[in-house]
Parts: sequence; C-alpha cells; structure tokens
Amino acid sequence: MPKDAPRRWDRRMQQRLAHGEAAALGELYDRFASLVHGLAHRVLGDESAADRITREVFAHVWENPDAYDPRQGPLRSWLATLTHQRAVGRLRRTEAAALARGEGTREDLERKVRRASAAARADYIVTAMPTPLRAALELAYFQRRDYRQTAADLGVTEDEARRRLRLGLQLLSTATDTADPSAGPASGASPGHGTPR
Repeated sequence: MPKDAPRRWDRRMQQRLAHGEAAALGELYDRFASLVHGLAHRVLGDESAADRITREVFAHVWENPDAYDPRQGPLRSWLATLTHQRAVGRLRRTEAAALARGEGTREDLERKVRRASAAARADYIVTAMPTPLRAALELAYFQRRDYRQTAADLGVTEDEARRRLRLGLQLLSTATDTADPSAGPASGASPGHGTPR
C-alpha cells in the first residue's frame, strides 16, 4: 500500500461526509467504532457511558464534517481526540457531582482524571503504533518474554528486538508527558502509522 494511501483515504472520507453521504458514516463507524468505544470505556470505566460517547462522537462527525482538516493529521487521531475530550469532560462532571455530595476531594478528582487520561492515551498509542513495535511490546510485557526470546519469536536479531522495544517504550512514555489531562490522546506522539481497527 502506498505510504500516502491512509491520508488519501482520510481526505476522501472527509469529502464524502461533507457531501452528506450516509454510507461514508457507516464505513467510518465500521472502521473506528471499536477505537472510539475502547478509549471512552478506558476513561469512564462504564459500558453505557462509553456507548453514549461513541454515539456522540459519530453524531458530531456527521453534523460537522468540515471540523476535520486532513492537513492537521490522521482522521484516526482526530476521532481519538474528540473521544478523549468528551470522555474526560463526562468524567469531570461525574466526579464533580460526587465532590459536591462530599464524596472525595478535589485532589482525588484530579488524580482520577489524570490516571484515566494517561491510561486511555497509553491504549491509543499501543493500538496506533506500527505493528513491529506493538508485537515486540506485547511479547515482552504481556507474555513476559525477555529481548532474546522476543527476538527469537519475531525472527529478528537481538539488536533489532532491543531497538523495537526501546522505540515502543519511548512512544508509550508520552502517555504521561502531558500535564493537561484534557489534552487529546494524539498529542505528543505520531500514531498515524498503525493499522486501522
């Protein structure tokens, strides 16, 4: 697939949505609903709230297709940012209501928002990173393989396995780089090269 194919797809999708093509919304939903729902659920920890955020995000895209500018980055990242902003906003409102009832402190609220935001960002970064990096991280951290075993499993040299793990960890470390928990999950990383879900 040519390197600029995803960008062409993003531009074409934006044009189709701008022309009110309902089939384009269906295609967009099929491609990215699991990403949107997963990020919302990671922030909110609630299935029905994540369902509502997912509906809101796709309704926003349908009603405001020109809000996306393909020159600013991948459509995937824009959708993730919309999702993140809405989910964090909902979490803040929910936690503020609990705070008003005397349940917890402002510090508890901020800590919960920061933790949920960083977790969602980390999930997004892992799913969006190039497949070789993601595969190395999954072997090392989920299957507890060391870099030698990871190299053998992937059929690459030990130096290449170390390089992939180092790059993957560098990308993942950006999940906690942002001081503003309402910042989008795509800020500080360049995740547009992953495979769409």
